[in-house]
Amino acid sequence: MTEELSVLWDREAPRFDDAADHGLRDPEVRAAWRELLVPLVGSEPQNVADLGCGTGSLAVLLAEAGHRVTGIDLAPEMIKRARAKAGSMTPTPEFLVADASVPPLPAGTFDVVLARHVLWAMPNPPTALANWIRLLTPAGRLILIEGCWSTGAGLAADACAQLVREQGRNLELRRLDDPAYWGGPITDERYLVHSPG
Repeated sequence: MTEELSVLWDREAPRFDDAADHGLRDPEVRAAWRELLVPLVGSEPQNVADLGCGTGSLAVLLAEAGHRVTGIDLAPEMIKRARAKAGSMTPTPEFLVADASVPPLPAGTFDVVLARHVLWAMPNPPTALANWIRLLTPAGRLILIEGCWSTGAGLAADACAQLVREQGRNLELRRLDDPAYWGGPITDERYLVHSPG
C-alpha cells in the first residue's frame, strides 16, 4: 500500500502547487498562511516537523521565519520539488522521503509538529497521531490543518478533535473559512486544531 501511495503522490507532484493553498504562489494567500501559522509556531526559532510536507511550501514559509524545519513526505518527487523550492535559504529545511504515519525522527525533540491535510489520509489515524505526539517536547505544540471536503474525502472537525482528546491533549479549534487561505470562497469544512503542550 505504501508503494502505491508513493506512486500516486509522485504523479500528483507536477500539479500539486497549482492549488492556491499548496503552492502559496499568490502573495495574499501566502501572507494569510504566514499570519496564521507564524504566531502559533512562535517568534523564537523552533524545531518543526512538517509531516506530509508535499512540495514544502509550509516548510519554506516557516524556515523564512527563522525556524528549523524537517519535512517528510512519502513521495520522492514531492521531496525533490521541496528541496528545489528551498534552494539555499538559511536556515535550510531538511527534507526526507519517509512515511508520515511512522516518521523516522527522534522522539521528544520537536517544539512543533505540523500536518496539513494528512491525518485524514492515514491508514490508522489514531496510531499516526500517537506517533506524531511522541515527537514533541513536553511543551511542544501540535498543529493540524484538516477538512471535510466537497469531494466527500476528509475528516470532520469533531472527529479530529476527538482523536486529539483521546491522546490526552487539550486543543483549540479554529474554522478556516476565510477565502484568503484558499484563493477563493469555499463551501466545505476546513479547520485548524492547535494543541499546545
